Amino acid sequence: MSENPIPLSDEQVLEQAAAWASGGHKVALATVIETWGSAPRPVGSQLAIREDTAFVGSVSGGCIEGDVITRALDIMEGGKREVLEYGVPDAKAWEVGLACGGRIRVMVEPVES
Repeated sequence: MSENPIPLSDEQVLEQAAAWASGGHKVALATVIETWGSAPRPVGSQLAIREDTAFVGSVSGGCIEGDVITRALDIMEGGKREVLEYGVPDAKAWEVGLACGGRIRVMVEPVES
């Protein structure tokens, strides 16, 4: 569940991640690094995730956040950043009833305190 349902600026997401990390929490930061086609959030959008699954920000408006959070928990334990890619090819998008067929790449990395 989100720590704060009010949309935060990317700066506020970074501030929250830093506050959690300095408070002794394990934290990961997810950042949209590339989009192609239709994507719900622009490059640079961020999501901060705490080890208890609290999060602030958004990388997709809700479409992939659940998977990004799950992967971030593993990355917090392993300590290495990872680039995740999500997308549906245009032809497949129409088959499943989606109006867009975009792709999004998200880098997830642990935050050091």
